[in-house]
Amino acid sequence: MNTEITTNPVIETILSRSAAKYYDTTAILSDDEIRELVQIGTTAPTSFHLQNWRFIAVRTAEAKARLRPIAWNQPAITDAAVTFIVIGQLVDTSVIPSRLAPLVAAGVMPESMVPEWEIPARDLYMPYPQRRRDEAIRTATFGAAAIIYAARALGYGSTPMIGFDFDAVASEFGLAEDEIPVMLLSVGPERAGNWKQKPRRPLEEVLDLV
Repeated sequence: MNTEITTNPVIETILSRSAAKYYDTTAILSDDEIRELVQIGTTAPTSFHLQNWRFIAVRTAEAKARLRPIAWNQPAITDAAVTFIVIGQLVDTSVIPSRLAPLVAAGVMPESMVPEWEIPARDLYMPYPQRRRDEAIRTATFGAAAIIYAARALGYGSTPMIGFDFDAVASEFGLAEDEIPVMLLSVGPERAGNWKQKPRRPLEEVLDLV
C-alpha cells in the first residue's frame, strides 16, 4: 500500500502539529494577534451559518489565576500566552435572519432564500434539546480546530483541554445559560522539549471503503 502523503504547506502544518506541554512563559501575544487567531477560527463551518460560538481569551495574569485552580491546575493555563475558553451556544434558529443578512447584503444569497434556511433549521433543532446541545459542541470544536492549525501555521504551540470544572468556569467567567464551555485551548510560543506528532492507528483499523 502506498503510505506516502502528498504534502503542501497546509498539510505539513496539520501533520506536524502535536499538543504542546512546554511553553515560553515569558512570551505574550498581542491583542491583535489573538484577534487574528479567533478571526481565522470563525471561518470554520457552522450549520445554517449559525456561528453559535464565543471565545474568551484569558491572557492576563489575574485572569489566568482565576482559571487555573478550576482547570485542574494545569500548567498550560499560566505558562501559555493565552488560553481560550471555547464556548458553544445552544442552537437558537431565530438568529438565522440576522446571521444571513450580511450574505444578502453582499449579494451572496437572495433574501427570498432566508426562510428556506430558517424553517428547516427550526424543524431540525428547536424541538430537540439534545440536537441543540450537540450542535453547540460541534460548532465550538470546529472553531477550536481552526485555531489549533492557524496557531501551528503561525509558529505557535497549542493545547486543547477538557480537564476543568465546567460549572465553575461557566460561573467564574459569566457564561450565559445557553452557553457551554466546550474546551480550553492554550496557545503560545513553545520552548524545547515538546513531542513531535504521535503515531496514529493504522488506516486499516479506522477506514472502510464501501
